[in-house]
Amino acid sequence: MALVVVTRYVVPADEAAVFHERAREALDALRLQPGCRRGHVGRSMDEPERWLLQTEWDTVGAYRRGLSSYDVKVRAVPVMYHAIDEPTAYEALVEAGPTGLVDRLSDRAG
Repeated sequence: MALVVVTRYVVPADEAAVFHERAREALDALRLQPGCRRGHVGRSMDEPERWLLQTEWDTVGAYRRGLSSYDVKVRAVPVMYHAIDEPTAYEALVEAGPTGLVDRLSDRAG
């Protein structure tokens, strides 16, 4: 089951350029980890001080192992200073693909 991780940030306008480069570095470190499918760095169209770093992983285990990588710790920590304290990891229960929707069972214990 895919795991989607969305981390949101509030970044003052005068720090946006530096944050953009740091978020790019963090995404590069994450994408190199086994099990990382894809990711994005984005900024809100309506509130430009709001940013996100979104990644998709094969499994929860791949994500946790990726976070424990030395390279990720070094390259991703600088962006965390602006992170909003909220849940970030979501299991994908319905996936949309070229052939339609696919429902997945939860990996959470009952």
